[in-house]
Amino acid sequence: MPVALQILIPVILLTGLAVVFAVLIAVCSKKFAVVTDERVDKVASLLSGANCGGCGYAGCDAFAAALVKGEAQLGMCNATSKANKVLIAEVLGGADAGEETIVVCACSGGELCSDKYDYQGYGDCASVELLAGGRKSCPVGCIGMSKCVSECPAHAIDIVGGVAVVNQEKCVSCGRCIMYCPKKLLKRVPASAKYYIACSNCDKGKEVRVNCAHGCIGCGLCARNCPEGAITLKDNLPVIDYEKCVSCGVCAEKCPSKCILAVKTK
Repeated sequence: MPVALQILIPVILLTGLAVVFAVLIAVCSKKFAVVTDERVDKVASLLSGANCGGCGYAGCDAFAAALVKGEAQLGMCNATSKANKVLIAEVLGGADAGEETIVVCACSGGELCSDKYDYQGYGDCASVELLAGGRKSCPVGCIGMSKCVSECPAHAIDIVGGVAVVNQEKCVSCGRCIMYCPKKLLKRVPASAKYYIACSNCDKGKEVRVNCAHGCIGCGLCARNCPEGAITLKDNLPVIDYEKCVSCGVCAEKCPSKCILAVKTK
């Protein structure tokens, strides 16, 4: 067999195989193609892009896909602006955009709350929590060991006086800190709120005051002096009805424990 023919036959065979496989790939790609909803990309482009995981999904793309499938609610994302949520709701056909919220720390004890023991070692709040429920005498007192600080993607939390303080100018309201606080002290209030209850201890006043100088004693002065009737006591703690609250600040002025605080904006 001539040398030229010996070279030509393998070339023809390989070319033929390449054509066959190319056709098979083209057919299979069409037949088994995953149909994607174009709304997913639109929704993803309108989300904050923080990829913080506060919604419980792996990132904004995963959350967008869940929204389109109806497996998630728009209110689960707090990092996205209200304006963009409205646009997303339109893309999804009128979904509820949800109420805008901010995150605050429902504790003001810190250095004013006594310690059960002197912790010496490495770790953060989660580590200290494993030792007798944390170092604070108050069972729900902020440990102040910066777990929320290290987890915040926006660097919006500082430990001031031994307690977590959220800077609302930096906070993107993703909620990551809420997930990681071992005492569950980081909570949401409406974005319009000017005051919040900075105590989470439901014990009676005498028991609270033994442990913390800033703990709520459940005296009810805030409720009795609120001109709008926006405060009620529940389990020895005041609860603010933000639909009634006019942010007059009377409650904060009358509180003897000074545990009703103004929202920090700087």
